[in-house]
Amino acid sequence: MRVVNMGQWPLDERDERLHEPGGEPLWNESYYFDFVADDGELGGYVRLGLYPNWKRAWYWACLVTPDGLAASVIDHDAPLPEDPGLTVRGAGYEASQRIADPFRTAAVRLVSDALSLDLEWRTEGGAYGYAITPRYEVPCEVTGTIDGRPFHGHGERDHSWGVRDWWSISWMWSSGRLADGTYVHGMRANVGLDLSWPAFTVPPGGEPEHAAGFTAATSFDGDRPAETVLRLPGPAVIARPVAFAPVTLTSPEGETAVFPRAMCRFEAEDGRFGHGWTEWHQPPLWRSHVWV
Repeated sequence: MRVVNMGQWPLDERDERLHEPGGEPLWNESYYFDFVADDGELGGYVRLGLYPNWKRAWYWACLVTPDGLAASVIDHDAPLPEDPGLTVRGAGYEASQRIADPFRTAAVRLVSDALSLDLEWRTEGGAYGYAITPRYEVPCEVTGTIDGRPFHGHGERDHSWGVRDWWSISWMWSSGRLADGTYVHGMRANVGLDLSWPAFTVPPGGEPEHAAGFTAATSFDGDRPAETVLRLPGPAVIARPVAFAPVTLTSPEGETAVFPRAMCRFEAEDGRFGHGWTEWHQPPLWRSHVWV
C-alpha cells in the first residue's frame, strides 16, 4: 500500500489518531466516510467534526437514494468523545468511528432512531496526503450492513485537522469511482489563486497518482449545483448530482452557511461511468466568489 504525501510534514500511521489542538477557536479535526452502492441506488456519508476550543462535536450521518434524502442524523451540539473509538452520543443515537488498522481499515457504527450503520472501509490502492493543509484521502471498498441489510460498494474516507472557517471560503470537492475500478478525486477552494490543487487518480488495481494541472468548472441551476466538469489527466469526468444531503451550518456569531453535498453519477468522456460524492460549499456571499 502506497502513501503519497504531497505536503511538507511527515504523514505516517500516527496521523490516523487525534492531534493536539491548536489554540484557534475554529480549530477542527474531522473524519469523513462516504459510500455508494455498486449500482448507484443507495449512498451516504458520515462526518465527525471535533471542535475542542468550542467544546462540542458535530456529527452528521446521511443516507440517500435517487429519490432524495432517505434518513439523517444531524447533531451540532454533541459532547466531545472521550475514548479512542471516537464514540459520540446524542438524543436518539450512539455512533463510533474506529481506525481498526491504520491506512488499511476503518469501521463506522451508528445506532439511531432514524438509521443504523455497521460498515467497514477497506483501503484500495493507498492514501493521498494534501500539500496545502494537513489532510489525507483514502479510496476504499465499503462493506457491511445498513439497517440490517447487506451492503457492498465503494467510497472514500478522509481525515483533516487545523482551522476550518466554514463561513468565509467556498470550495468544490469531488470523489468518485468508475465502473472499471478507476478512482478520481479533486478539490479546489475559491480563493482567487491558481494553486496546485489536491487531485489524484487511482488506476484499476493501482496506487494513487497525483493529478497535476487539475481544473474544474461548475454550473448552477439557481443555488443548486447542476454539474462539475473535472479535468484530470486523461478524459474529462463530469459529476452530476443524483440526490442531495445538505447541511446548514451556524457559526458562533450566528452566520449561516449551506453545505449542499450530493451523491453523484460520474461520466467520463470515453463512456465510462460510476458513482461518488461531490460538495459545493456555500458560505455567506458565496455568489461573489469565482467558482472553479
